[in-house]
Amino acid sequence: MKKNKVVTTEDILLKLCQSVSGVLTAASASDVTYSAMVQKINKTALKPDFGCFVLFDGGFTGLVVINFTAKSALEIYTNYMRNMGMPEDEIAVLHTSDDVGDVLGELMNQIVGNFTNRIRKELQTNITQNQPKMLTINKQVLISVDTNLDRPQARRVTFSTKENNIFYLELAMDKTEFIQLEEFEIQEDESPDSILEATQKNNEAQSSQENENDADGASDLLDELGI
Repeated sequence: MKKNKVVTTEDILLKLCQSVSGVLTAASASDVTYSAMVQKINKTALKPDFGCFVLFDGGFTGLVVINFTAKSALEIYTNYMRNMGMPEDEIAVLHTSDDVGDVLGELMNQIVGNFTNRIRKELQTNITQNQPKMLTINKQVLISVDTNLDRPQARRVTFSTKENNIFYLELAMDKTEFIQLEEFEIQEDESPDSILEATQKNNEAQSSQENENDADGASDLLDELGI
């Protein structure tokens, strides 16, 4: 008898961690890794120096919080701006700069977008999100999900940047399980680069075929003329 695959809160958290690590590593061109250990917590909280949170709803409901220290925020921001080709004299040097908060908010938006895409493909369900909120704070602020959770669960994961600066991801959601009843294929995302490369190869193949046809046509004509 086939054993059905079960996806738990920890599996969903792992997908979220992979989205955070993948997006920030790609955006900053610098490794961002997460701890293999997860911590159970009672409440999510916004903490200094940057607290960013986003609510999601749909297939399941929850709250994602990322708390950056000043050093981790500034490192990710600086690497991101350099990766984008920004001149050094235009990159902010203080974590209190508006640019730092704007960039982290945009990266949070990309992270949750990547996460919701994973959920749609791998769990066959949809979740929606609100616009991520980024706050510069100097003291801890407790926040909770603005909805009724029957069996709330909260987890915290530690992340590290290349320069060993730390930040934390917190996830609060209702205890849930997804049970796979049938096998299905997970559709891979097509990147713009791969689409462009495939189109280019197709065009080159067509051009090569046309040149061969022209050469064959010219050869047949010469044969008919007895040349």
